Amino acid sequence: MSIFDKLRAGVVTTSAAEMHALAETLAAALPPDTTLALHGDLGVGKTTFVQGLARGLGVGEPVTSPTFNIFTLHRGTKRTLVHMDAYRLESDRQLDALMLEDFLVSPWCLAVEWPEKIAAWIPANALHLDLGITAEQHHTVRLR
Repeated sequence: MSIFDKLRAGVVTTSAAEMHALAETLAAALPPDTTLALHGDLGVGKTTFVQGLARGLGVGEPVTSPTFNIFTLHRGTKRTLVHMDAYRLESDRQLDALMLEDFLVSPWCLAVEWPEKIAAWIPANALHLDLGITAEQHHTVRLR
């Protein structure tokens, strides 16, 4: 079963290490120039997921939430990770001022937290992942 099939069925992780491993596996299977839209409430593991994704893309530096910077660039050995947190954006019109397209030099992976804030801007071929927490405090990831 491919990582995409597993994610479509839904995956439950019980630790940050498991979430990192899941995202690292996904990173290895992603085609170049992919946008990941990460949906979920505060505390569901979006940034933890991106940390594993970064590791899978060959990023060696620490990855933290870019809430106040809006986005951060992480150059990996396999591709550049652009990590965006759209939480503070009012609309997708604000993206023009960020000149984000200038940083999407192939091969790249764009991971967007709070993509619903900029839904009209998210590419039609983006992969949408729903992250959540179970009653037992385990984290869930499901590919739409």
